[in-house]
Amino acid sequence: MPSSAPPFDELIAGCTRSAVHLEMRDVYGVDQEKEEFAAWRNGFRLDPADREAWWRPWLDLMQETVARGVVVCRARIVSEPVTDYIRFEHSGTFTNIAAGEQVRWLPRRQASDIALPGNDFWLFDDRLIRWNHFTGDGASALHETSDDPAAAKLCAEAFEAVWARAIPHDQYEIR
Repeated sequence: MPSSAPPFDELIAGCTRSAVHLEMRDVYGVDQEKEEFAAWRNGFRLDPADREAWWRPWLDLMQETVARGVVVCRARIVSEPVTDYIRFEHSGTFTNIAAGEQVRWLPRRQASDIALPGNDFWLFDDRLIRWNHFTGDGASALHETSDDPAAAKLCAEAFEAVWARAIPHDQYEIR
């Protein structure tokens, strides 16, 4: 995967206050999830009581980040009725929460009047953006970073508007 961004681990290590992630696609075709998604479609579900089976390096990173005092928030804008992929994401989101992330969901129809960037992003400390680019079928294509103040302001304002309207994970009902 081509990238013009430093590794994510480095970006989050430099974060001191907040890391927010806005996801706006209804389908992702990320290689490392293909097997898990196929298993989920065949009826497999993670058991919240079997932490050993689902804990992974990403969750270690999030737990360590939150332990340093960084607030990590993820908002997902989704079309309803949701896709199978979003059902899959929703069913496994308890793992993100166990690691200390805060997660909310916003039905797309409630985002119509929010100015949104054209791509998913991570925003670190309201100043550094990691743009996540995807192909048409949802495969990861490229990551770029930007510290452009106007773009960071757009991302911060978009995330804040989405977050204010979004439904906390434990209250969001899949439709």
